[in-house]
Amino acid sequence: MKVTHGQVLAWRLRQQGLAPRLTASAEELVERLAGVQAQVPSAAELAVAVRQREPRPAGVEQALAARTLVRTWAMRGTLHLLAARHAPAYLSLMAAARTWEKPSWQRAFGVAPAQMAALGEAVEEVLDGPPLTRQELTEALVARPGFAGLREQLTSGWGTVLKPLAWTGRLCNGPSRGTRTTTFTSPAAWLPDWPGLPDPEEAAAAVIPAYLGAHGPASPEVFDAWLIRGASRKAQLRGWFAALGDGLAQVEVDGVPGWLRAGDVDVLAATDPSREVRLLPGFDQYVLGPGTADTRLIAAERRKAVSRTAGWISPVVVFGGRVVGVWEFTDGVVDVRLFAEEGGVPEAGLEAEAARLAACTGEVRTLSVRTV
Repeated sequence: MKVTHGQVLAWRLRQQGLAPRLTASAEELVERLAGVQAQVPSAAELAVAVRQREPRPAGVEQALAARTLVRTWAMRGTLHLLAARHAPAYLSLMAAARTWEKPSWQRAFGVAPAQMAALGEAVEEVLDGPPLTRQELTEALVARPGFAGLREQLTSGWGTVLKPLAWTGRLCNGPSRGTRTTTFTSPAAWLPDWPGLPDPEEAAAAVIPAYLGAHGPASPEVFDAWLIRGASRKAQLRGWFAALGDGLAQVEVDGVPGWLRAGDVDVLAATDPSREVRLLPGFDQYVLGPGTADTRLIAAERRKAVSRTAGWISPVVVFGGRVVGVWEFTDGVVDVRLFAEEGGVPEAGLEAEAARLAACTGEVRTLSVRTV
């Protein structure tokens, strides 16, 4: 089947609860989006709220407290919200890449595979109790034989040595202590009915369709870039897609082939291009799903305005499914900067979206629009 990218973008808006918006809980939306990036908690809250017909500003924190959502290091090594019942599948695919066993990783971070395995066992024991802060976890580990030299790696702000422990299901975020201090706990101790990680093949049969249901059509390579920056073993990756068989269908998007869930083909074919305007928060899944290198979503010359230094992803203006500008909150103003070459963005749509942001955040905002 052949479709246009305009149809694809409109279909993604629909699938992701952006046009139309949905009556859905935080857990339901996180599940629908195949996870929500969450190293900036306010952006994750807003990513959920902007998709709800009636925004529930505290919905994410309530779901975390109810343990129907979990915050942990997942896709691309970044903190994500995952639906607790589906988290094992996503983590299994992260663990399948075994990135910590690669010589380049060992040279960079100074921890051998055998030491990582021992560290994982120690973390399971240490976290079989109340949640601990990073400092408390570090002190408990370095007091054990064999780990005294890991203090620097364990306290690193990027958490690189801790990430494989999250991917292997030994560690996740617990409740915040006070207003800002992160704690860590064991998924087995924290989440009801934690089943452990499934085999990667079983996990792929759940995760790939979930991804394609929000971000398809896509190639295995685009999926892998979203999952773990292209680090999956290629034969294994191809096998995961092949095993889905008739559950997937190949679609040609303006001459470029990609995979879609077979049950979505007819809906995509019947979708008309969108004229909706949306203001999306930083690190939004609409951008991260296909990736900022997708020039059909973001013009190549504008990528740096969206994907900035240190992995920062700007809040974006979307019109007709494309990223046509960026925005930010500045001194009570929604400061919109439209890309001059895009043009035609209706100001009434921007005003309506600024009002939506006010409803989502509980703060009155005025709108400022300029071109760059």
